[in-house]
Amino acid sequence: MKNEIKKIAEESLKVKKRFFEDDKNLEAISQAVETIVKSCNDGGKVLIFGNGGSAADSQHMAAELVVRFEKERKAFPCIALTTDSSILTATSNDYNFESIFSRQIEALGNVGDIVIAISTSGNSKNVIKGVKAAKAKEVKVIALTGKDGGELLSMADIAINVDVENTARVQEVHITVIHIICKLVEDSFIL
Repeated sequence: MKNEIKKIAEESLKVKKRFFEDDKNLEAISQAVETIVKSCNDGGKVLIFGNGGSAADSQHMAAELVVRFEKERKAFPCIALTTDSSILTATSNDYNFESIFSRQIEALGNVGDIVIAISTSGNSKNVIKGVKAAKAKEVKVIALTGKDGGELLSMADIAINVDVENTARVQEVHITVIHIICKLVEDSFIL
């Protein structure tokens, strides 16, 4: 079992190393940070969403931005659209599951806000529909994707794609990217 543990850890490290050695990935992360900081400075908010593990990542990122990551600073306006069970179930029941994010963006999104759409395949129908709703409201979209990026890759203003097939490895890079973004956003503001 120890050999299997080492093998999985080494695979994870190898994927992260390859991802962070690619300058286009570093540039996309830098652009994401600058875009979020500008939105926060201009009175905008961040709306984050995804399914399953990506929903958990959405909630994790929202908590880091609203509460704090590493230091005391002002709270950043950030909402994970994955958390309100009444909205999620009402939308699914009254419309359909594909509308759970788009309906919330229709209600909450404004010009100057940022949407962060997370999908390891880049093809989740409800995420795609949410991004379309954001685009219709002229809300900038940052996408965290995996594999070939799917449909989401070409829809995003800023795309951060982890080009590997293994979903777990994609999610491991996503959470590292999220932590980097949170740190750099936080460091951009004076206490």
